Amino acid sequence: MKIETIRHSLAHILACAVQELYPKTKFGIGPAIENGFYYDFDLPRPITPADLSKIEKKMKEIIKKDLKFEKKLISKAKAKKLLKAQPYKLELIKELKELQVSIYKLQDFIDLCKGPHIKSTLQLHSGQIKEVINSFKLTKIAGAYWKGDEKQPMLTRIYGIAFKTKKELNEYLKVQEEAEKRDHRILGQKLNLFHIDKDVGPGLILWHPKGAILKRTIEDYALNEYLENGYKLVNTPHIAKIGLWETSGHTNFYKENMFPVMHMKEMGKEEKDDYEVKPMNCPFHIAIYKQSIKSYKSLPLRYTELGTVYRYEKSGVLHGLTRVRGLTQDDAHIFCTPEQLGKELISVLELTSKILKTFGFKEYDICLSTRPKKYVGSPKIWQKATNSLKFALEKLKLSYQIDPGEGVFYGPKIDIKIKDFLGRSWQCSTIQLDFNLPEKFKMTYIAKSGKKQQPIMIHRALLGSLERFIGILIEHYAGAFPVWLSPVQVQIIPVGQGHLATCQKLAEKLKAENLRVAVDDLNETVSYKIRKAEKQKIPYIIVIGDKEKNLKSLAIRKRKNNKVSKTTIKRFIDKIKKEISQKN
Repeated sequence: MKIETIRHSLAHILACAVQELYPKTKFGIGPAIENGFYYDFDLPRPITPADLSKIEKKMKEIIKKDLKFEKKLISKAKAKKLLKAQPYKLELIKELKELQVSIYKLQDFIDLCKGPHIKSTLQLHSGQIKEVINSFKLTKIAGAYWKGDEKQPMLTRIYGIAFKTKKELNEYLKVQEEAEKRDHRILGQKLNLFHIDKDVGPGLILWHPKGAILKRTIEDYALNEYLENGYKLVNTPHIAKIGLWETSGHTNFYKENMFPVMHMKEMGKEEKDDYEVKPMNCPFHIAIYKQSIKSYKSLPLRYTELGTVYRYEKSGVLHGLTRVRGLTQDDAHIFCTPEQLGKELISVLELTSKILKTFGFKEYDICLSTRPKKYVGSPKIWQKATNSLKFALEKLKLSYQIDPGEGVFYGPKIDIKIKDFLGRSWQCSTIQLDFNLPEKFKMTYIAKSGKKQQPIMIHRALLGSLERFIGILIEHYAGAFPVWLSPVQVQIIPVGQGHLATCQKLAEKLKAENLRVAVDDLNETVSYKIRKAEKQKIPYIIVIGDKEKNLKSLAIRKRKNNKVSKTTIKRFIDKIKKEISQKN
């Protein structure tokens, strides 16, 4: 039996338990999800995490009763009568186009559902999947707007996890426990990297000095790689006239993710046109391309920008660095001829692989996302674009899966989902093929024939949102970054105030070698300073006492190693610079 069927059945059992414990509850939806399930409730009274054990106990009682999952096909009219006390279900029935609806009955609980489900609850307690009664767990309570719309009522969502065996459950819980220790929001504060200020606004990141250095290090590395691979650096404004976004199609197809328009006339300004803060960089790069006539000889053109864009994410989905409203993208757009397309796509995929490996991500899944319901252009153009992406993936012998309908409105795309230290999957790199925007903006180049032709446009962001990528990096390394990424690479600690001048002298020598160095000059014990540096996950700690005062030798303590080794300044510099150059 598929685990998805078990999880879906447990969602119904959860709802049945809640109905028994909290009569007059109104029910939303309860699907199976990755690793488990959830159900949304409009409860007669608030519940707390302490109530989960009581609900879980009731679920196990229900499972032991050998209750049947009874499926029926009934008319919409009959379904409305059965569920007349359930406003959310009535709303769903109204939206259904079918004349008949599918319902499932479990004891006194009735739900709109297509299934499938297990035949009986006792299957979860005996037989082939008997371990399930001990291998599910209710994990948390969260708020969730009905249908994800913040204008709708806020419901109570109860999450659960479920596996076929107790062993699988325990392994998952162990990973989750480790994930909590690696939570980038907590580590971000402990390591003094960033914070989000309620007076500034949700989803807007304030980078502290150490966090800004980390971000800049990543940006510098990525940008240098792009420039070495033939990209040209550009820079564009944060706002533009609304007409630009109307031409690009963003106001029609991306409006819900854009901030409100700046109505200049209403603000008493002399401007006649309204403006919009940018959600993407692509129309600006197109404008740069169009500034002069292009020949086939000047293609391909690769423009890159570390551009900050702004997207209105609902407050309920904002999450530390990984879901924000202001984000910096390592954005690039490639304009090429049809003959150059295959080579360009292969080049982008090869560069992506190199960069991800440099940051420590060697495993990833690749998805090819096809045409969504809302799109611009013709199906023929879409098919042509999709086939081009398939060609590049297959040429490099990269395994991939099709993600139907998940392309962006202007073209299909390749998404690369990296796997972190805990094996979790994160959406990262994206390569999007676009035959549509060049047409909308009337882009051309002079072909060999002397006639004007339309270039093909590739959108690509290899790290994606830098905010999101840094959040992933923090959790991947648990904040203990490789030396080349560490905001502080060397912490120098004086044994006493009499050794401070020597520490400053050493710091200057190391800084002259482009190392990031800090001196702890506070009046605290050496052991306390060492513990502080270790908690800050600094790769190297150098303690300067009487023996080291002449700097002929250094006492070096390496992260994760309590042993102190002696070496000279030159050898230490050579060692750490080699680590940095090798991106270790």
